[in-house]
Amino acid sequence: MRKIPGWLGASLALGAFGALVWWEQRRPLRRPVESKLRRDARNLAVAGVAAVTLQLAERPVVERLTAHVERRRVGLLKQFALPRPLEVALAVVLLDYTLYVWHVLTHRVPALWRFHLVHHADLDLDASTALRFHFGELVASAAWRAAQVRLIGVAPQSLAAWQSFLFASILFHHSNVRLPVEVERRLNLFIVTPRMHGIHHSTVCAERDANWSSGLTLWDKLHGTLRLNVPQGAIEIGVPAYRAPEELGLSELLKLPFGAERPAKAAPSNVRTERAALPVPADHLLA
Repeated sequence: MRKIPGWLGASLALGAFGALVWWEQRRPLRRPVESKLRRDARNLAVAGVAAVTLQLAERPVVERLTAHVERRRVGLLKQFALPRPLEVALAVVLLDYTLYVWHVLTHRVPALWRFHLVHHADLDLDASTALRFHFGELVASAAWRAAQVRLIGVAPQSLAAWQSFLFASILFHHSNVRLPVEVERRLNLFIVTPRMHGIHHSTVCAERDANWSSGLTLWDKLHGTLRLNVPQGAIEIGVPAYRAPEELGLSELLKLPFGAERPAKAAPSNVRTERAALPVPADHLLA
């Protein structure tokens, strides 16, 4: 199994992003709050800083570590003589699960949430939000990624397969694309979809503390954190205390984790932070 050449991977990623942006314009799921052009430019600028950070902080370490795993046969999966396709598949599943754990930590650990807040403070949710992660969060995640690779026993091919799956998944489920709800219900049996992840970006705290899966929905089902029964029209995207677009410019976003965090009670009175229980099972996706 050969790695995809870098130029081809970049072309496919750019093509996927462009296709989703076009699709968002044709069949939007939610009405925008801000100008899409301005938001996309800001989010891509944040993503550019993050991409440089990944190249400097994570890639050199992880690439050497995957080579070490392959050469020395260390880590869980390398203790078994597995056929390569099965090893890659199991590595992708285990990486996806441990990313679920990391995502929970970014919400539960205050020091990590300060950086992850930049991602959630977006007032809209679309494909550009999928790339909007603060460089500080990616520096912290580099250590987690190294631990994933070493403990699971992730070979270079397995890491490349998971990265491709993850990138496609986060672009898709952050996108503002309206699919037929019946199609999403079928997809939700296996993977995260736009309606499902939109609930995770809600200003309602109980909804934000749900749907932490990044690829497979299995992890939310196992941990009882799956919530699909919120109508998309009732969801307000963002973080309650950060609602003014002029306070969420590029420089403000980059500085956000280093200032005093606003408490939820600082939210404007018209921002919903709680919702009454809905008379629909939590695992039933609503339109």
